[in-house]
Amino acid sequence: MAARQNLGNELFVPSGATLTQLRDLAQECKACELYRNATQAVFGEGPSSARIVMVGEQPGDKEDLAGKPFVGPAGGLLNRALEEAGIDRSDVYITNVVKHFKFEERGKRRIHKKPADSEISACRPWLEAELTRIKPEIIVCLGSTAARAVIGKQHRVLKDRGRFFEHPMAKSVTSTVHPSAILRAPDPNQRQADYEAFVKDLKGVRQKLEKAAQAH
Repeated sequence: MAARQNLGNELFVPSGATLTQLRDLAQECKACELYRNATQAVFGEGPSSARIVMVGEQPGDKEDLAGKPFVGPAGGLLNRALEEAGIDRSDVYITNVVKHFKFEERGKRRIHKKPADSEISACRPWLEAELTRIKPEIIVCLGSTAARAVIGKQHRVLKDRGRFFEHPMAKSVTSTVHPSAILRAPDPNQRQADYEAFVKDLKGVRQKLEKAAQAH
């Protein structure tokens, strides 16, 4: 089983592949140029039975080296917020819109660089394949890049965060800030306020799931 590119560099992902097979196939992806400099493709991680799929922008430096999503500082903050919000981490599948790390080198450091629309489009079949296999109840977009890719370019995270919308690949979709944005807050007071707002959004996700469970 293999993923194929056509002459337009569009990716064809096998419809019958499992998440494990997709993860392996993604390592061969050359649908855009990001594979050339990245260490590896960083596929999503979590159970196929997850009720929540969280979608970020792209792997960072630590994720690129480890081959796992959200293992750096942003991932640590996310895990803490999930626990505080009462969401079981084993009920969450975490992935990114783009599977390769895009960066620019500054000395010995690799600095995150925002992916282009063409790179997001090239990677879309992988995300759609993940969502198709998992069939989550809720998709949570972390940050504006994920929200624009999953919900649409009209979506504004700071205006629409915490609200739920219909989505063809889940019962509902919502957005909140990316954990890395919290870490970039200019001072400790702002960071704490941003973190509390983030936890509040995640509590809303938990409450949405609880209400759905009670309705059945």
